[in-house]
Amino acid sequence: MGGVARDEAGEGTSALIFALVALACGHMLSTLLRTIPAVSLDLMAADFRIEPQALASLTSVYHFAFAAAQIPVGAAMDRFGVRPVSLSLLAGTVVGATASGFATGPASFAFGQLLLGIATSGMLMCPMTLAAKQLSAARFGLWSGAILSIGNIGMLLSSSPLAFVIDHHGWRAGFWISAAAGILVATAVFVLVPNQPAEHKDDSSPLSQMIAVLRLGLSRPLRGLIALAMVSLATSLVLRGLWGGPWLMEVKGLSRVEAGNQLGAFTLAMIVGPLCIGMIDRKVGRRRAVVAGCHMAAAFLLALMALGAPHYPVATLLGVSVMPPQFDLVLFVLIGLATSAQPLLFGMSRQLVDAQTAGKALAAVNLAFFLGTALMQSTTGAVAALAGLPAVLLFMAAATLIGTLLFLLYTSPKPTLE
Repeated sequence: MGGVARDEAGEGTSALIFALVALACGHMLSTLLRTIPAVSLDLMAADFRIEPQALASLTSVYHFAFAAAQIPVGAAMDRFGVRPVSLSLLAGTVVGATASGFATGPASFAFGQLLLGIATSGMLMCPMTLAAKQLSAARFGLWSGAILSIGNIGMLLSSSPLAFVIDHHGWRAGFWISAAAGILVATAVFVLVPNQPAEHKDDSSPLSQMIAVLRLGLSRPLRGLIALAMVSLATSLVLRGLWGGPWLMEVKGLSRVEAGNQLGAFTLAMIVGPLCIGMIDRKVGRRRAVVAGCHMAAAFLLALMALGAPHYPVATLLGVSVMPPQFDLVLFVLIGLATSAQPLLFGMSRQLVDAQTAGKALAAVNLAFFLGTALMQSTTGAVAALAGLPAVLLFMAAATLIGTLLFLLYTSPKPTLE
């Protein structure tokens, strides 16, 4: 009897792992789609006859739609379950990728980005929700890092491989390939993810759910986490998904494929990083210090990269006109590792609230991640137009530092009275 129970438990664990990996592949597709502009911004802008900085701001439509859809998608998962919601979102992703590939100007491209933002909005929360319901808190912490690592493979695909495809077949091919990949991922989800009945249905309106999530996010326990979440994911995604390519091609003079290679190394660090940070967190046990230290390091590294631009202090100090691309390669890898502390914010949110509000706390952190990304993406487009790419990196470094200081302020232990 014991052997049979163990076999059933093993089969259940294997089935859960396959289901989580299939859902995480949806997140991988999401990261691929949101980072296509990093290696094709110049070509897309030329096709649409607008300035690259204007197109960069336009791509923030994706992230605003992504953030706005978080609460309704979360409510749908509570009401209908993970599997049907995931399949619906994947179908929408295929439509949005196809529409973006056929865009003929800024308006039609913005419409495609709007569709993609809504459709991919639950690609991270689908595996996170399944993991949160099925796993213990300790295992959830490990799997949240694994889910993000699998998802970041999408950014690896959008580096050198995508640059090669764009050079030979044009930027539209990236979206069409993504549409085909969406069909494959939907098939895997249909086969591997169980159709479990939804639990703890919330029949309140989306507006009241939004208010509840916002109220929880602004509450004293989560305020510091939300402040850091607003800049944490934004730093890595906006650098990797938008400005990394133009920085390397325009400032450092690399070709598209060479820039893709460097962004690929950045992405590898973002894939390995969450797993490494998760192990460090379990070994050290000082989660708040790890999160703050990593983000302060990321802010410093971003500033260092900016100051290596032509005639900026680091280049001048070392007696060169501009720091070589190898300098940026090292910094990209270190930034990728440093910003990988993001999953720990999910773990901290679960520690700071009771079980009944854990789902809303995860939604609040995730909403802050992507709302912050949308705001930073649109803001840095204006910064680039006004002051250039080095100013963009300095702006991102300052935002990361401010978010980290607010995190430390609001998560500091309350003094006890003797």
